Amino acid sequence: MKGAKAVVECLKEQGVDTIFGYPGGMILPLYDALYDEKSIKNILTTHEQSAAHAADGYARASGKVGVCMATSGPGATNLVTGIATAFMDSIPMVAITGQVDTTLLGRDAFQETDIVGVTMPITKHNYKVKNPKLLVETIREAFELAKKGRPGPVLIDIPRNVFFADVEYTPLKKEKKEKARPDADFLIYAAEAEEVMLQAKRPLVIAGGGVISAGAEKELAAFVEKFHFPVATTLMGIGAIPCSHPQLLGFAGMHGKKAANNAIAAADLIIAIGSRFADRQTGSIDKYTTDTKFIHIDIDPAEIDKNIASAIGLAGDMKTILGILMQRSPRTNLDAWWKKIGGWREEYAYDYSVKRLTLPWALHHVAGRTAGKAYAFTTDVGQHQMWSALHLHIEEPRTWITSGGLGTMGFGLPAAVGAQMAFGNKRRVIHVAGDGGIKMTGSEYYTIARFNLPVISLIVNNTSLGMIRQLQKVMYKERYTACEFDYDMDYVKYAESFGIKAEAVSTPDEFAEAFDRALEEEGPRVLVLNIHRSFVEPMTKGGARINEFVDFK
Repeated sequence: MKGAKAVVECLKEQGVDTIFGYPGGMILPLYDALYDEKSIKNILTTHEQSAAHAADGYARASGKVGVCMATSGPGATNLVTGIATAFMDSIPMVAITGQVDTTLLGRDAFQETDIVGVTMPITKHNYKVKNPKLLVETIREAFELAKKGRPGPVLIDIPRNVFFADVEYTPLKKEKKEKARPDADFLIYAAEAEEVMLQAKRPLVIAGGGVISAGAEKELAAFVEKFHFPVATTLMGIGAIPCSHPQLLGFAGMHGKKAANNAIAAADLIIAIGSRFADRQTGSIDKYTTDTKFIHIDIDPAEIDKNIASAIGLAGDMKTILGILMQRSPRTNLDAWWKKIGGWREEYAYDYSVKRLTLPWALHHVAGRTAGKAYAFTTDVGQHQMWSALHLHIEEPRTWITSGGLGTMGFGLPAAVGAQMAFGNKRRVIHVAGDGGIKMTGSEYYTIARFNLPVISLIVNNTSLGMIRQLQKVMYKERYTACEFDYDMDYVKYAESFGIKAEAVSTPDEFAEAFDRALEEEGPRVLVLNIHRSFVEPMTKGGARINEFVDFK
């Protein structure tokens, strides 16, 4: 069969049912091959960056490999931000790009760009398929690599003439793979970790996004319950353990809950599971590690000792590792530790009583109205993202979708497109964005309207780039520049121009009534929250311990 047809057959055998992309000359042969393929939804986004973010959102929501495609040159380079976002958060994705004919490579042909060279630092691997005989093998290898071990994006660059070449295609025979067994050296480290774990008087577990990638949520819950460990999550780990779990202290980090950050600062042992100790999680590394021992569990050996030195590292399958640690019995009485934690919880409980509309109050209302029901949340990046992490109640894995490592503004809306495609009618997506990020990829309301996706979109209109303004207050003596919008855009009319019902709200009562109406309707809705400028609290001080906070008074 022709190369383009072989690509389609490979996608089908990999279980791909949805592709996000934007056509162009060099990728058109593949689009043509998809014309008669009814088993794969071909979603046209309004921009290639949105295609990558949508594939990313699809992958986070489904646990499957997300797929996006674009043409050569500007089409391929427009995917870069989305690929980098997936790479930083370890999201499985395959990006397929068209390329100029092999005879034109290196000649500065129209829309030729070395996308393999461009994306080398932000992919697990990438390929330029010059030989048609290697096409099928390469696609299969790319999908395997994207989901194997620590997941991540893989790019396949295919010259146009390869799509037209004759290709041998033989249906894939799936072989059952045996799980690797821990070796003797690993078991020695595990035994050392067990002893440290059982001797700790103030232990704390930090759950990261790796728990969700590994599907190890039940194992995590069983582990902390058996040893009665308190647990905090990273931004990416939200949903790894239910928000309602009595041992969960909440989200920790630069804008994390004070109780969680205080517990981390006071712990004598931190057991990090599927977390890479990023700078927004730790604050000052030197102060973070003072008088604290670490056990680091991760699928990627390269993460062990990368940011936190002298940790007991256990690299490998998370379920297997937790199973080994579970073989021991609790030894230390942690009542005094839990009493101290209980004091912090009580001292720093959030007061939701308000006189005017605030986003924490609105998100608390959203959490109450969606409790126990099938909803998922996507966010953009900024103040609203941190407020969402603090005030939404995420009970299940893969229902919290946000850009963590790269912090990509514009991520939320196209990610909502991908997530809603993945969930179908089984779960409804609620999207939260700032008025800055919505200007970047708001055109995806067109895609939402076109496919009548039931996304509820909350636009936080505080007429500013809120997080930039916050940083300028804390670090630049309130010299506010390039962060305040002196021209107030009408977001209601903007949403309505795509055919989406929208309304603006300015009081708690107005929001409650409007959100309840949005829940009752089946189609997409946009709510614009007109709120006053304010600052996200808590916020840790730069270069300080994780429990030293900025005073905004």
